[in-house]
Amino acid sequence: MIQIDSTLKAPALGDSLERFFSLAKTKIAAIDREYDERKGSPVFTVGGKYTTRGWTEWTEGFRYGIAILHFDATGDQESLSSGRKNTVRRMATHVSHIGVHDHGFNNLSTYGNLRRLMLEGRLPENEWEKNFYELAIKTSGAVQAARWTDQQGGGFIHSFNGPHSLFVDTIRSCRILMKAHQLGHVLMAEGDKPVSLLGRGLQHIDSTAKYSVFYGEGRDSYDERGRTTHEAIFNTKDGAYRCPNSQQGYTGFSTWTRGQAWAVLGFAEELELLAALSDEELVPFGGRQEIEALMLKAATATADHFIENTPTCGIPYWDTGAPKLHLLGDYMNRPADPFNAYEPVDSSAAAIDAQGLLRLGTYLKAKGETAAGERYFQAGLQVAQTLFSEPYLSTDPKHHGLILHSIYHQPNGWDHKPDPAKAAYGESSMWGDYHAMELAVYLQRLIKGGPYLTFFA
Repeated sequence: MIQIDSTLKAPALGDSLERFFSLAKTKIAAIDREYDERKGSPVFTVGGKYTTRGWTEWTEGFRYGIAILHFDATGDQESLSSGRKNTVRRMATHVSHIGVHDHGFNNLSTYGNLRRLMLEGRLPENEWEKNFYELAIKTSGAVQAARWTDQQGGGFIHSFNGPHSLFVDTIRSCRILMKAHQLGHVLMAEGDKPVSLLGRGLQHIDSTAKYSVFYGEGRDSYDERGRTTHEAIFNTKDGAYRCPNSQQGYTGFSTWTRGQAWAVLGFAEELELLAALSDEELVPFGGRQEIEALMLKAATATADHFIENTPTCGIPYWDTGAPKLHLLGDYMNRPADPFNAYEPVDSSAAAIDAQGLLRLGTYLKAKGETAAGERYFQAGLQVAQTLFSEPYLSTDPKHHGLILHSIYHQPNGWDHKPDPAKAAYGESSMWGDYHAMELAVYLQRLIKGGPYLTFFA
């Protein structure tokens, strides 16, 4: 399990963060200069250069979001210009995209971050520009909410696989519904019926907590507290839950670690959001106490499982049930080996998890649960310390990536293997790089006493 150093403090990461921001400047410019946009959204690197993968267009907002967040951290005007220009030029189709479950990724990373920076006074106040960002967020939230499947006792935003499919990933994407609700928006359905975006967001969170997360309560033979399944399958005729499944993990009965990371961060962020919502808003959906208890149960279970089933350094292998892990020997009691011959690590999962652990720890400490909060917070710092150091920090200026040893789709064999005798290693992903940048900005603000970073500013 992760070796948690209780003496590690956030300021100790300050120099590593500054180095990371400096490297990011070079890489943002290189991608702008070298990437061929005619190929579609950049997804992951091959030989150190970003390339695309035609599965879904879910990563473009991360590219421009990295530039916007780099400005957030450094004040670099060239990064801001790149992020703003490309948001206007390239992101409109993502706002109205009816075919994906990824709106909270693409559109909060771009329109959401730009709006937040304006509210913080980092961008010049401009009412029309702010309205432009808010219209994009409102529309995106409604479009995402319309991608809906009713299930017995609730419903969920279904994945691109179809109406039967609930992905654990979408726990973070449903943030767009919450933000659109805060901006006063609703989804107008048939017969001019208004549908609450908050209601659908909370129903999706409820479905994810109940069907994507396990609690060791005897649900099936693989019911291990805190493990997650990538996909939950439903009968769309009667709305009944049928079984766990996986698209990018090894099986529905093992834990794909990036899927678990989405849950760790997603539930932690939604817990933070509850404080910004009134009791009156929450009453129709079960009330604050019930909603908070559900989210906290899922957040702590997944965070505990990650801590307990990850190598000492905080970088997980791509799936806890990966079939060749046993060939690595006692791999849980030493740092992960990204250069091993059997199974890849996934640094992108670590980047997502680290922020989730920090947020959950901060949330619990604010509620007076100091010991539990410190454990999660310190685990998050430990993961971040590893992530912003070599061999995970990408120090080669010719490599487009920020964080190395990210994995996309091990079952499909999409990831590049520089050495065919080893597992995939040495490459980066847009979601890994974005979440590393978001993690770095989050930590920088904690260190410098800046405004607390949230998606619902």
